[in-house]
Amino acid sequence: MTGRLRRIGVLGGMGPEATVLFMQKMLAAVTADDDADHIPLLVDSNSQVPSRIAAIVEKTGESPAPVLVDMARRLAAGGAEALAMPCNTAHYYAPQIAAASDVPFLNMLELSCDAAFAQVGSGGRVGLLGSPALQRTEVFEAPLAARGLRPVYPADPSATLAAIRDIKANGPSEAACASVSQAAGEMAERGAEVICVCCTEFSLLAAQIAAPAPRFDSLDCLVNACVAFSTQGLADAHAAMPSNVAYRSSATLA
Repeated sequence: MTGRLRRIGVLGGMGPEATVLFMQKMLAAVTADDDADHIPLLVDSNSQVPSRIAAIVEKTGESPAPVLVDMARRLAAGGAEALAMPCNTAHYYAPQIAAASDVPFLNMLELSCDAAFAQVGSGGRVGLLGSPALQRTEVFEAPLAARGLRPVYPADPSATLAAIRDIKANGPSEAACASVSQAAGEMAERGAEVICVCCTEFSLLAAQIAAPAPRFDSLDCLVNACVAFSTQGLADAHAAMPSNVAYRSSATLA
């Protein structure tokens, strides 16, 4: 790989294992002959970000927004040339994060909707396999509607929330995978033409999720956008993604 690679600032720690997975995927996303060929990352794996579930779903916790804004500012001040956040639910606070600095924020939700549109086209129905907070906040509604897409949510949000908590506490397990696969299958039965794995805890077991519909992982979309920005110097990695960057790993159709 030739030329200067641009540094990506990562708002991480939500959860820590998902952040490590993101970094592993960043390593695997490039062909490298030496250390200098890898994408430079400035990672704030902040496990102390207030709970998104407590703040959004349960209405019992403090807002994570001030902590996330502070993280964004510190990453930009530390030399990050773009920001990425491998947590779908935390994108509820994306407007505040994007406004916190002058560097681009690579929005994983927008990138995922690009991927869904590329697969099913306008009028398609997208199964959103993630936290109940996604439906509560409707963070996917606007980017999906802008592409003529419609969401399908899990029929039992309590089950998906329990799976997320189980993975955070115990790591990926057969029980969690079975629960998530059941949710994916039910969404497909209710008309989802493609399944978007849009919880980075579920990304930890994305390859094992069974579903009768094609699936892709939002985390892979973010990884590819980060690579595109770092290697090509794109002011808008979102626009380049569909034509210039191949979706990898669990982003491929199953």
